[in-house]
Amino acid sequence: MITLALTFARRELRGGLKGFRVLVACLALGVAAIAGAGSLRAAFDAALSEDARALLGGDLDIRQTHQPFAPEMLAALAGLGKVTGGVEMRAMVQVDGNARRSLVELKGVDAVYPLVGRLDLMPPAESPFAFHDGAWGAAAEANLLDRLGLSLGDRVSLGDATLRIAAIIAKEPDRVATALSFGPRLMVANGAVEATGLIRPGSLVRHTVRLLLPPGGEAAAARAELARRFPEAPWQVRDAAEAAPGVGRFLDTMASFLSLVGLTALLVGGIGVANAVKAYLDGRLGTIAVLKCLGAPSGLIFATYFLLVGLLAGVGIVLGLAAGAALVPLVAELGAERIPLALKTGLYPRPLMIAAGFGGLAALVFTLWPLARAKAVPAALLFRRLVAPAPGPVGKPVLAALVLAGGGLAGLAVLSAANRPLAAWFVAAAAATLVLFRALAWGLSRTAAVLAARHGRRAGPTWRMALANLHRPGSAVVGMVLSLGLGLSVLVTIALVEGNLAAQFGERLPEQAPSFYFIDVQPDQVDELERVVRATDPAAALSKAAMVRGRISSIGGVPVGQARIAPEAEWAARGDRGLSSAAIQPSGSRVVDGRWWPEDYQGPPLASVDAAVAKGFGLKVGDRLGLNVLGREIEVEVASLRQIDWSNLSMNFAFLLSPGTLDGAPHTYIATLRTAPAMDAAVEKAVTDRLPNVSSIRVKEALDAVKAIIAEADLAVRLAGVVTLAAGALVLAGAVMAGHRRRVWEAVVLKVVGATRGQLWRAHLAEFALIGLVTGLFAALVGSLAARAILIHVMKTDWVFLPGATALTLAACMAASLLAGFIGTWKALGAKAAPLLRNE
Repeated sequence: MITLALTFARRELRGGLKGFRVLVACLALGVAAIAGAGSLRAAFDAALSEDARALLGGDLDIRQTHQPFAPEMLAALAGLGKVTGGVEMRAMVQVDGNARRSLVELKGVDAVYPLVGRLDLMPPAESPFAFHDGAWGAAAEANLLDRLGLSLGDRVSLGDATLRIAAIIAKEPDRVATALSFGPRLMVANGAVEATGLIRPGSLVRHTVRLLLPPGGEAAAARAELARRFPEAPWQVRDAAEAAPGVGRFLDTMASFLSLVGLTALLVGGIGVANAVKAYLDGRLGTIAVLKCLGAPSGLIFATYFLLVGLLAGVGIVLGLAAGAALVPLVAELGAERIPLALKTGLYPRPLMIAAGFGGLAALVFTLWPLARAKAVPAALLFRRLVAPAPGPVGKPVLAALVLAGGGLAGLAVLSAANRPLAAWFVAAAAATLVLFRALAWGLSRTAAVLAARHGRRAGPTWRMALANLHRPGSAVVGMVLSLGLGLSVLVTIALVEGNLAAQFGERLPEQAPSFYFIDVQPDQVDELERVVRATDPAAALSKAAMVRGRISSIGGVPVGQARIAPEAEWAARGDRGLSSAAIQPSGSRVVDGRWWPEDYQGPPLASVDAAVAKGFGLKVGDRLGLNVLGREIEVEVASLRQIDWSNLSMNFAFLLSPGTLDGAPHTYIATLRTAPAMDAAVEKAVTDRLPNVSSIRVKEALDAVKAIIAEADLAVRLAGVVTLAAGALVLAGAVMAGHRRRVWEAVVLKVVGATRGQLWRAHLAEFALIGLVTGLFAALVGSLAARAILIHVMKTDWVFLPGATALTLAACMAASLLAGFIGTWKALGAKAAPLLRNE
C-alpha cells in the first residue's frame, strides 16, 4: 500500500504547490523563529564559553566591598598564580572649576592589568596611567568626552586629584563582567584612586583581585583552597563559568521569550496549516470519490495525502531551519556595535533539531484531523460534501495519535525552555485560549442560527445571507475566529505591555521619582548636606538613611550556597546588599505579615524583609536570617514582611534591621532629593562643590538608561509582533482559501436565482464584519488579561487599561477581517456561471 500511496502522492505533486503555499509558509515562519532564537542563544553561549577567561579577567575574580584585602590574603593568592589588583567605585568628575561634572564608573588598575585579553586604547600608549607634570594619566570612554566637551590632553578634577585624559578606551576586556553602570568608564592607576581622597570609612568601594592560574591549574581546586584557608573571608569568588552571570540571565530570558514567540507563530500558523489541508482536500473531493468508487481503501487515501502533506511540511521545516540558521551571521554583522560579545557564527545542531521537532509535531497535530475526516467519509457523501458534509468518526488510532502529538508538542515546549515554569504557563494559556476561541466560534455560529430562525423573515437579504453564512455547513467561522483571535490576542498583549511600560517610565515615574540620589555621604557630612540643600532650594525634599553593605550568609540556618532560592529572588542573594536600620516603618511600604517593632526597641536583632524576596527565599515570620557585615556574622529573626512599592524609585531597603543592630559598623549615608527641575543643576553644583567626595546620581539619567534598555527590548517585542502578524495574515489567507470553492458555487447559484452582485458583496462583508467585531472584542479581553498578568506578576509593576491601544487593535481586527473577506470574495463573485454549470 505504501508504494501505491507514494505513486499517487507523486502524481498529486504534478499539479504544483498552489494549494499548499500557506502550509509551507506557516511552518517555515514558526520554525525559523524558534530555530533563530535557539541558534542565537547557542552562539552567545559559545562566545561566553570561549572568551570566559577574558571576560572575567582571569581564572578567578575575587572581590570584596569596603575592606581592602589583607596582606596574608594577597600573599596566598600570589602563591596560586599571577595576580592583578584593582579598585572600583562611583565618583564625580569635574571640569573648569566645577562648571561641568559627570558621574563616572572609576576603575583603578595596576601595572600588570589585564592578565587576559587586551586593553585597546586610542591612541595606543605605553604608560597611559603614569603621573606626569602634576597630573595622573587616565583613559575614558568616548561618551565621557562627549558629555563634558573634552579632548585628549585636557585635565579634570576627581576629588583631590588632577587627571589628564591620555587615551580613549576602545575595548575593555572584562567590561561585560562588571556591575551595572550608571556612568561612563574612567580608568586610572591604583595610586591615582588613593590620591583622590575619596576612599573613606564606609565608602562604597569594591576591591578586586584577578587570578591567572599556571598551565594545568584548576579553578575549582583554587577556590577550594581559598575556602579552606580563609573560611570567614568576606569576599566573593567567581570563576570562568560565572564570567558574565547578568548577560547569561538576560540571554536566557530573551531566548525563552523569542522561542515562545516562535511557538506562538507556529500555533497560529497551525490553524493556517489545517485550513490549507482542508482547502486542498476540498479541491480533491472528486479524485478521492473516484478512487473510493474504484475500490481504494480508506487507508490508501489517508496514506497518500499523509505522505503528500508530510513531504510539503518537510519543505517548510527545511526552509525555516535555513532561515533560522542564517539569523546568527546576520545579527553578528548588523548588530556588532550593540552586542557586548563577538558572536561565534556556525551551525548549532541542537536548536535546529528542537525547531524541527516543533515543526514536525505542529504539522502532525494540525493535519491529522482533516486527513482523517477525508478518509472517514464514504464515497457517496464525498460527492455531496459541499452541501451536506458528513462528520463521520475519525477512529481511535487517529485520536490517540493526536493526543500523543499534542502532548509531545507541549512537552517539547516545556523541556526545551530555559525557564520551564514560564513555558508550562505558556502551554496552559495557549491551550486554554484555543479552547476559548473554539467555543467563541461555536457560540457565534449558534447565535447566528437562532437569529436567522427568529428574525430571518423580517431581515433583508443582506443580513439573511450573512447570518446563514455564519452557521451553515462549511462555514469559515471556526478558521477565521481561531486565526484572528490568537494573533490579535498576542498583539493586544504586546500593545498593552508596551504602552504601560512607556507610560510608567515616560510619564508616571518621572513625576514620582526623586531628582537625585547622593551616595557616599559620610556621617559627619549629613548636617552639612542638609544645610547646603536648604540654602540652595528651601522647598527641596531631602530624605536620608544610614547604609552599610552586607551579604546574605544563611537562610533559615542553611548556608546561602545550599539554600533553594526562586529565580526571581536570586538577585538578593548575589553579592552585597544595602542594609539599613530604622525605628519607624518607612513610607512606600506596608507590613503584610508580622508586626513592626516598637520605636524604642532594644532587644535581640530583628529584620523586616521585602515580601517578594521572602517568598523567593522561603522565609516566614520567625525564621532566622544570617548576614555577613564587613566580616562580622549577624543572625537576625524575621519580624515582619513588607510589600514595597519600588516603582517610584524612592529610597527603600529589601532588608531593614531593628535599631542598634548595625551600631559600630562603618557606614555612610544615602540620600534622595526632590527639587523643581529648574533647580536641579544649582543644587547638584552646590552639594558636589561643598562635598566633593559625594557622588550624585541623576535619576533622569538613570531613567534615560532604563528607557534605552526598554527601547532595545521593545525592538524585540515589535519584531515578535511582526512575526505573529505575519503568521496571522497567512492563516487568514488559508481560512479564505479553505472556503473558496464553496463561495464560488454559492455565488453562481445565487446569481442564477436572481441575486445581484451588490447583494452578495454586502452579505459577505456583513459576515466578515460580524466575525471581526466579535473576535476583536474577545481578543481585546484575552489580551488585556494576559497583559495584566505579565505586568503585575512577572514584571512586578502597575497595570493600567489603555483604551486607545485596545481600540486601535480592534480596528485592525475589523480591517483585517474585511480585507480578508474582500480578497476571498472578489474572485468568487467574478466567476462566470455558464462554464461552471456547463460542467455539471
